[in-house]
Amino acid sequence: MEFQAHRFSIAPMMDWSDRHCRSLHRALSGRALLYSEMVTSGAVVHGDREKLLGFDADQHPVALQLGGSDPSELALAAKIGEDFGYDEINLNVGCPSDRVQSGRFGACLMREPRLVADCMAAIRDAVAVPATVKCRIGVDDQDPEESLFALVDASAAAGIDSFVVHARKAWLKGLSPKENRDIPPLDYELVYRLKRERPALTIVINGGITDLDAAEAHLEHVEGVMLGRSAYHEPGLLGAVDRRIFGEGVADVSEFEAVERFKPYIAEKLAAGVHLAAMSRHMLGLFHGLPGARAWRRILTVEGVPAGAGLEVVDRALDAVRQALEAREARAVEAASA
Repeated sequence: MEFQAHRFSIAPMMDWSDRHCRSLHRALSGRALLYSEMVTSGAVVHGDREKLLGFDADQHPVALQLGGSDPSELALAAKIGEDFGYDEINLNVGCPSDRVQSGRFGACLMREPRLVADCMAAIRDAVAVPATVKCRIGVDDQDPEESLFALVDASAAAGIDSFVVHARKAWLKGLSPKENRDIPPLDYELVYRLKRERPALTIVINGGITDLDAAEAHLEHVEGVMLGRSAYHEPGLLGAVDRRIFGEGVADVSEFEAVERFKPYIAEKLAAGVHLAAMSRHMLGLFHGLPGARAWRRILTVEGVPAGAGLEVVDRALDAVRQALEAREARAVEAASA
């Protein structure tokens, strides 16, 4: 598979980037690399694998992000993920939550580059698909110029050549996971320097990137850009990714077209017993900034929750947006002729 997909990816986000969210995002971009939520290696090995790992074939390319620090268990989980059809296995070395720290994985592993290297070597040996790392630039009182390079160099020595770097430290003491997404300052230049000094590696930058203009600017320095919350809260921006980021000669996917593409998926899952709200919650920001966006959110939020809610709710929400857009156009025509 051509992994230029790394040129633009959508971050693994707990409670957000589930299989339904990924299918919506795929309706907007055919090229972006999609990531699962983080799944612990223990859950993969011992839990309900179909529930944790199952996804629809149209989501490719899609990566599985694992959390853990036991090389043998991670290797087994990685193999299970590959057998499920994932195109990449990624190790989380960046999540700052308390639960992750207590389990000795996530950002706290920035302090243990040799252990990360052992984990990555085990994953690499277990699967044929790419094995990658997603990390921070450091934690707590670490010097990022030392901690980032130490982690990357240790994993590179173990045969890993692709890294996603969230360009912030994680403060495991004193900041909440939410605060860790915003308060620690961004250091994009350090990530650029990593690429300059390790030119053979594939470097993807993450953190604080909110639109495609910024993504294009970062791509002057690194191979890839990963968007997180902005891609979730304003998914409509993904409709231009294939043209702007991948250079495809295709028309942008409009918000309305994305909904029409997503509706067969919704219908299929409704028939399988999935509640509408489990899917429609990922669409709430789709018409962000457009007339009717508030009505769209309200209808999906209020009418999409009751048991038995179906595609008619989505259609009513779409009609509300169309009416708001038509009203704006009518006002514009009236103003122009006045």
